[in-house]
Amino acid sequence: MPYIPHTQDDISAMLATIGISNIDDLFDEIPSTLRCDNLEKIPPSVTEMEIGQIMRQRAAQNGNAVCFIGAGAYEHHIPAAVWEIATRGEFYSAYTPYQAEASQGTLQLLYEFQTMMANLTGMDASNASLYDGASALAEAILMAIRLKKSKVKRILMPTTVHPMYRRVVHSLVKNQNITLTEIPYNVDSGTIIPDNYLTDETAALVIPQPNFFGNLEAVDELTDWAHSQGLLVIAVVNPLILSVLSPPNEWGSKGADIVCGEGQPLGIPLSFGGPYFGFMCCKKAYVRHLPGRIVGRTVDLDNKIGYTLTLQAREQHIRRSKATSNICTNQGLMVTAATIHIALLGAKGLEYTARNCHTNTRTLVNKLTAIEGVNQVFKEPFFHETVLHLDKPVDEVLCELTKHNILGGYSLTEHYPELGNSLLVCATEMRTVIEIDNYADKLQSILN
Repeated sequence: MPYIPHTQDDISAMLATIGISNIDDLFDEIPSTLRCDNLEKIPPSVTEMEIGQIMRQRAAQNGNAVCFIGAGAYEHHIPAAVWEIATRGEFYSAYTPYQAEASQGTLQLLYEFQTMMANLTGMDASNASLYDGASALAEAILMAIRLKKSKVKRILMPTTVHPMYRRVVHSLVKNQNITLTEIPYNVDSGTIIPDNYLTDETAALVIPQPNFFGNLEAVDELTDWAHSQGLLVIAVVNPLILSVLSPPNEWGSKGADIVCGEGQPLGIPLSFGGPYFGFMCCKKAYVRHLPGRIVGRTVDLDNKIGYTLTLQAREQHIRRSKATSNICTNQGLMVTAATIHIALLGAKGLEYTARNCHTNTRTLVNKLTAIEGVNQVFKEPFFHETVLHLDKPVDEVLCELTKHNILGGYSLTEHYPELGNSLLVCATEMRTVIEIDNYADKLQSILN
């Protein structure tokens, strides 16, 4: 079946109707210098059978390397039922439109997702997702600026926040005259101490938990310090850790004000970097400033439960000049999978997963640091990933490990050159003792 059903006669008839002779005339306003000539790198057309063979060959090149990389995207077990259900027609092709007339099933699922995320974070309200964790942090910062209702345009941004998140945030806020004041980390602990970085124009403090190094920040002390200085607190969290540690609403005496993060650990495969989804929750007092869609539950005239988009004007989604954020759609399919995943695992399942991740990472660290030339950089408590220093160049070691089908970690030399030959290693619940032992054996042979 052809993808373009129009015959040449159809095209000629349509062009004649609008009074032009060829398709190029439709685009005559585009300068010739910006037009592409022949697409020489596009190969000739092939048959369905041939393209199938090419795709199988490409897929085989991916291999099935054992992954010890975390750095914001994690290989977790996803029950088979999650995507078996998520890809059913009712969910797979359903799309949340901008108006409130979405199907009740779609709206109910989003409402259930919001309820789960509010319970997980301990916050009062949740939206129905954002594009990813990085843009969620940017939206949280814009929200904090709006809440201040003044000319305050400064945010305290720890360097322990994911470096990619910081780059995305900078891209999204730099043209709005918002300044990101970086807070360096303590070289001994790998965590932040913000005391000397406050100015009168500061709106909020960002607190990652765990931070990019996997270390646990002193969230209670940081939250109380920020509130004592009149700052809002933006928590950037791994949702999985919330099953075993205090949720953000319990940080300090008043709790965090806005919570955001990456939802990938909740049933979303790595998939070479996406698609993932971001989440955001907040206190009830701030809910009208919350970007993204919010689904509410009510009853109709017959006292039957119904769901609808609520609390926000339609302009939030379709008129950029009136919107509080530029969100074109939510990650509906990803949220569907996450909702099913959380429902299947439940509180105890999430806790079990988190504890196994931490146990495996501790086992990995103990095995690797027993090798001469490998040292753990920070001795503070961590969750599910940590920083190791090697006596040899990290990139060379990682390259050698790939020859043994091992993805050995994330090199920190680009973003944190002050740490020298260091890498971030992670072991989720997916890693076995045999895989960890094999990693240690291969690393030892490479270093020695």
